[in-house]
Amino acid sequence: MLTGSHKTIFLVDDHPLVRERLTQLIAQQPDLSVCGEAESAPAALTGLASARADLVIVDLSLQDSTGLELIKSLQRLHPSLPVLVLSMHDESLYAERVFRAGARGYINKRESAQKVIEAIRRVLDGKLYVSERAAEILAGRTIRGAGERPPIERLSDRELAVFEKLGQGVGTRQIAADFSVSIKTVQAYCARIKEKLSVGSATELLREAVRWHDTKLSR
Repeated sequence: MLTGSHKTIFLVDDHPLVRERLTQLIAQQPDLSVCGEAESAPAALTGLASARADLVIVDLSLQDSTGLELIKSLQRLHPSLPVLVLSMHDESLYAERVFRAGARGYINKRESAQKVIEAIRRVLDGKLYVSERAAEILAGRTIRGAGERPPIERLSDRELAVFEKLGQGVGTRQIAADFSVSIKTVQAYCARIKEKLSVGSATELLREAVRWHDTKLSR
């Protein structure tokens, strides 16, 4: 039976199995339930227009967009709706970007079910959730300052998304379609990425993107 303290959660992840497991995990909590789910940013925004969600759980990799862009859209359209990111992406690169976009928490999918519930409850309580590792990373960056950060961290959120797509073997035309932009816009992103990473050619850029992607997978 629903009570005044009952909280509802909306899930955004492009893997049906992940959404199913999250739904099962949340259903085990007497005061929590799932009020909707989506596999893409447009579907999430449509669903959240009518769902009475107290929290949104978002993955960073979505079908036709990125979780970071969805978080920014949610900040504009639903500024009081807290967002918790649940993702496999490397905390060292994405934790700061997630909080800068407006999310209230970040937890890796490798964490235990208990940790996921802990993160959900913390964000629902109006607090920030960040893992010990991510907290150390963020603190270290504050101490070191921006000048000592690796080149990959100088990329904007969209540039990083394009770089990641390149590393996955996605072509320029498909990247343009995925992000609903022109091919020229993607080429402009690539030019800025090359400049920031001190890469001389498109071939070298692709090689670096694939190497970076493979390194992420091996962690």
